[in-house]
Amino acid sequence: MRKILSVSLLALMTMASAADAKSGVKIGVLSCGVGGGVGYIIGSNKPVDCVYQPANGNRAEHYSGSIGKLGIDIGVTGQTVVAWAVFAPGKIKRGALKGYYGGASAEATVLVGLGANVLIGGFNKSINLQPLSVQAQTGLNIAAGVASLRLRYTGS
Repeated sequence: MRKILSVSLLALMTMASAADAKSGVKIGVLSCGVGGGVGYIIGSNKPVDCVYQPANGNRAEHYSGSIGKLGIDIGVTGQTVVAWAVFAPGKIKRGALKGYYGGASAEATVLVGLGANVLIGGFNKSINLQPLSVQAQTGLNIAAGVASLRLRYTGS
């Protein structure tokens, strides 16, 4: 199972790097811990705690919020970790990742699972959270549909 997880993560990261050139300038990485919960067939909403690490070496920024899915979401998940490469047209100010992001999501979990999320939003919809995010979670779940992420800036 670990080999499958490792190979799948590598494949997702390779696909994501191919999209880098079209996504603007990579300005950092956003890592989020997503609370576990139950999918209610047509959707779910879970809390997130995130840390954004700018590529320029500046102090990390902290965000909180929620991630939701509308579509098929059946099962139960434990703690999930999602990491996105953050792309923007150029340099952004502290706290600029706050706001609403929307896109598509798909994931599958049997004990250990993977997922992919395409999300765009933030300031004037100019921030792109990597065309394919890397997600690892535990539980028993299958989900696909529209995803949303709301972030509030909570400081450094």
